[in-house]
Amino acid sequence: MGGTHVGRGGGERRVRGFVGSFTGAGGPGVLAVEVDEGSGALTPTGASDAVADPSFLALDGDVLYAVSEIDAGAVAAFDVTGPAPRPLGAPVPVNACGPTHLALAAGHVLTANYTSGSVSSLPRAADGTLGPVTGQVRHEGSGPVADRQAGPHAHQVLPDPSGRWVLAVDLGTDSVVITVLDPATGTLSPHGLTPLRPGTGPRHLAFHPAGTHAYVLNELEPTLTVCRWDAGTGVLTPLGETRLVPEGTAPAYPSELVVAPDGRFLWAAVRGTDTVAVLALDADGSGARLVASVPCGGHWPRDLTLGPSGRHLYAANERSGDVTWFTLDPESGVPAPAGSLPAPAASCVVFG
Repeated sequence: MGGTHVGRGGGERRVRGFVGSFTGAGGPGVLAVEVDEGSGALTPTGASDAVADPSFLALDGDVLYAVSEIDAGAVAAFDVTGPAPRPLGAPVPVNACGPTHLALAAGHVLTANYTSGSVSSLPRAADGTLGPVTGQVRHEGSGPVADRQAGPHAHQVLPDPSGRWVLAVDLGTDSVVITVLDPATGTLSPHGLTPLRPGTGPRHLAFHPAGTHAYVLNELEPTLTVCRWDAGTGVLTPLGETRLVPEGTAPAYPSELVVAPDGRFLWAAVRGTDTVAVLALDADGSGARLVASVPCGGHWPRDLTLGPSGRHLYAANERSGDVTWFTLDPESGVPAPAGSLPAPAASCVVFG
């Protein structure tokens, strides 16, 4: 991902992006866009509403994968060689309800199933199509926030930078569950669990580029938990928390975080306040400090993504129905508004 693409004429050409959305709220499904790497501007080229509520996406070459965030949760694959995504067969069930996130690892698609509180693995064939579920780990437990934490709610799943471990962030149990994926069989085996402060409601996690630290974004309290990550043993250790909004701020619900490729900054989308928090990271990644907060340019930013050039940041604003983009100041890390694209019920943006 990233870098300028040079065409046969030697000039810069536009690269691809995809916007996921909630079809049940009027979204177009999966919207394909072209990206102008110079300005950051997005231009729609086509869409597919073949899958209900494709709220999170992952791209691998010319194949795009999308969760279907409905009760009968599923994953769909799309061919994206043309102007509009084309389904590669029917969606494949994940044997769980309400998948909210997916990731690619060791020839498989992994899904975090929010409603069921589980993680599923599905094998990918050479042509990008998906097979039935081969592995599943169900989480257990609850948290103190009765209306949100009555049971487990896996919100995100991702491999660690070493590729040895799979981490699942569970909002319902205030924990990160660590498992091992067997590439040959597709089975998932529990390895460990890291409890976080009760009631914080962890939602998403991102790694420092050095691979030695990870940052957990909490939804039920607007904080970021800094953790040490040991890839040798597969152990995640909380070190401390940083608030993303000032004390006394109106209800705030962080949704997504992005770490700069050089490890200097971290950006977090915060719903409720409709802001992007800018944090400066310590040189070794062991600490985070809030340095700025800017309006997200819309309402209810569900996703935040770094553009392919590394110079722009994109927010998918679910309730205002748009994707806004910002130019990043390379010295301060502060985003400046640069443009917007209408995108009803936008929930995710990916590039490749």
